[in-house]
Amino acid sequence: MTPRGCHSGEGNMTNKRERLEAAIAGQVPPDGRLPIAFWRHFPGDDQSAESLARATVEYQAQWDFDFVKVSPAASYCAEDWGLESAWTGNQEGTRDYLNRPITGPEQWERLPLLDITKGTLGRSLRALELVNEGLAPGTPFIWTVFSPLTVLRYLRGPAYVSDLRQHPDRVLHALDIVTRVFEQFVDAVLDTGAAGIFLAVQPASYGILSEEEYRRFGEPFDRRLLDAAQRGWFHLLHAHGENVMWDLLASYPVQAINWHDRATPPTLAEARPRFGGALVGGIKQWETLLQGSPGDVKAEVAGARDQVSDRGLIIGAGCVIPITTPWRNIRAAIDAANNG
Repeated sequence: MTPRGCHSGEGNMTNKRERLEAAIAGQVPPDGRLPIAFWRHFPGDDQSAESLARATVEYQAQWDFDFVKVSPAASYCAEDWGLESAWTGNQEGTRDYLNRPITGPEQWERLPLLDITKGTLGRSLRALELVNEGLAPGTPFIWTVFSPLTVLRYLRGPAYVSDLRQHPDRVLHALDIVTRVFEQFVDAVLDTGAAGIFLAVQPASYGILSEEEYRRFGEPFDRRLLDAAQRGWFHLLHAHGENVMWDLLASYPVQAINWHDRATPPTLAEARPRFGGALVGGIKQWETLLQGSPGDVKAEVAGARDQVSDRGLIIGAGCVIPITTPWRNIRAAIDAANNG
């Protein structure tokens, strides 16, 4: 595997930020190496600041990706409001939810503001401080922030959809509370040295909501979080699931966008003229990265590169990679990003 040591001051080598900024500008990095990153969960380790930070730093030390997407347990966004969860062996490292704190629509009006320095949110900020201390100099890192409507999904479960249709004022009140908390949290994330946020959006799918509904219950609150994060330089939006409202999300003020490009429209080639920043993807995390051969991985990376002629592309998967992903396939992806 070609070494990727590329920090500021190392001769004429392109450093990580320069490589990312070239992709954000829709260009090919000066050294011809495409930026690449895979992110994963660390079940068990994600239950304390120290162990999550150590796992994240050691993972990055092994692979030297061009940026680090710190992956807390998804439940972190709702635990301080009472969500309980457990990891029971899921291959993605995601957790099962043991209860939902919101069990009826009337409870949305009683959702309290939180102190972001305490509880799980405070623990998360401590993890980021430790990540910043532990990473090699010049390594950009970002933290996962869930869109406010996604947080409501974790708090209520699938019934949040019927709530927003039948009790819109109550849901809008809760969305404002959640957004106010995470506006403060995002500001604190950037204070730790993070380059930006990974904004994970789950409900912006035509299989869940209409575009009119998302423009009312999703977009305004997403944009408030991004406004709070303006001083960051690398915000990556993740459009989760199938039949996503891609063009709506691509209008957000973010530098990069990631979606399941091998499973749901648009393709990378279709997306290139519709978004001015970096496209992140190209590899199927299950069929190819987990179950395929190194040759399969290299072929998929080559196909992704061909779709956009290397311009404005960050090689990645459609979502978190399985925790059992073979190392040989990660190496193959890095080689293919390095060497074409």
